[in-house]
Amino acid sequence: MYVGIDVGTSMVKAAAFDGSGHELAVAARPVGLALHGGFVEQDMEEVYGAVVAVLEEVTARVPEPVELAGLTGQGDGVWLVDAQGRPVRAAASWMDGRAHELVDRWLADGTFETVFRRTGSAMFPGCPGPLLAWLESHEPKALDAAAAALYCKDMVFHRLTGAGPATDVSDASMPFLDPRTRSYDNRVVELLGLTHRRGLLAPVSDPVATAPALGEGLAAGTRLANGPYDLPACALGAGVTSPGDGLLIVGTCLASLVATTDLDLTGEPAGLYISTDRPGHWLRAMPAMVGTAALDWVLSTTGVRHEEVDGLLAETPPGAHGVRVLPYFAPSGERAPFVEPRLRAELTGVSLESTRADLVRATCEGIGYAARHCLEAAGLSGTLAVCGGGTRSPAWMRLLADVLGRPLRVVEGEVGARGAVLAAAERYGEALDAGAWTRPTAVVEPDAARAAYYAREYEEHLTRLSEARGRARA
Repeated sequence: MYVGIDVGTSMVKAAAFDGSGHELAVAARPVGLALHGGFVEQDMEEVYGAVVAVLEEVTARVPEPVELAGLTGQGDGVWLVDAQGRPVRAAASWMDGRAHELVDRWLADGTFETVFRRTGSAMFPGCPGPLLAWLESHEPKALDAAAAALYCKDMVFHRLTGAGPATDVSDASMPFLDPRTRSYDNRVVELLGLTHRRGLLAPVSDPVATAPALGEGLAAGTRLANGPYDLPACALGAGVTSPGDGLLIVGTCLASLVATTDLDLTGEPAGLYISTDRPGHWLRAMPAMVGTAALDWVLSTTGVRHEEVDGLLAETPPGAHGVRVLPYFAPSGERAPFVEPRLRAELTGVSLESTRADLVRATCEGIGYAARHCLEAAGLSGTLAVCGGGTRSPAWMRLLADVLGRPLRVVEGEVGARGAVLAAAERYGEALDAGAWTRPTAVVEPDAARAAYYAREYEEHLTRLSEARGRARA
């Protein structure tokens, strides 16, 4: 049996697989997010406790020896720990917006662009650079007390194994890693005013770190690998490794990834290049801030249950009777395929005649347009796989295929956990059939007439977005 652990933003999961990649069992635990005044934080002890709980549950349900385990989780944010791996303060989430004024300043003075030209990382408020700089200004004692500023999965690996603090090239890609040398760019650290905090950056293990488990959640001695983080883990789990092929993750974050061997640091700074375990191979990533979270907000506001979505999408035609949604709901604005910290969502065309179905369809269409924008910016030229919670809605998948104008290879199940196992197997020299592990569950073809309609509407979306970005800067 193989176990993948995926420490998500709102849900922690562990999945057990047999040698052919068949999912044997999944255990999940929700974890909280504390939102207040633009701050978004998580309790590290709650997150770690959830990891141990799901591991205990899944290994109890499938009482077989665990050959090896792979670990993945949410990226970005700042998870400050002491020398024992214990929290110094609450973790600042990747969704956190407290550092938006710093990002604004760096956008204005050229620091933002300089960092992108060196590392391929377009900083946003919830990534480690701005957050560490904010903490240096407002909570220096927290940094004084910390032994390391980790990413989420690194904190979990530290606790599960007792190994020293470490990260991998994927998590380190934002914003300090030079993608050519695969090591930290000290000039970037200096530009962000963090030279004297350089020691907090965890050593980069290349390839990913491995260590035996101590016995919490997993039997003592179980082989565990730390990484990659959730976006590249999903790419592995969906079989997206050939240049030009892409993955759309329809989850809390709407993430677009395209495999590439071309490192192009010109053009508008946006997204990031995620380094992979294969030198010379990257994922051009455009992780928009909000995916299913935008639809969740609309559903909760209108009192619609998730199981009603498919029916409502059938009740109203493409275009949602003129209702339009720019789905930029994150309190920290947007980070891909552009950075606009003050951008907010907009609903237009709403009247007393508008229905719940119109609002739901318009939101799904808006998310689709945002995805198309990201995929185009990332350079999609090959096949497109799709995974994440949104794939549970067949009607939304049909809508997405139409909006994107291309077939979707739908990969269901715990794709991130699957990718974490494949990465761990590669690290430990275990021969697993990646083709069998990543086979799509369905292929959704677009309707030609609807795709043509949405191609025209997409151009209108870009116009509305340009106007909204202008208002955000005013």
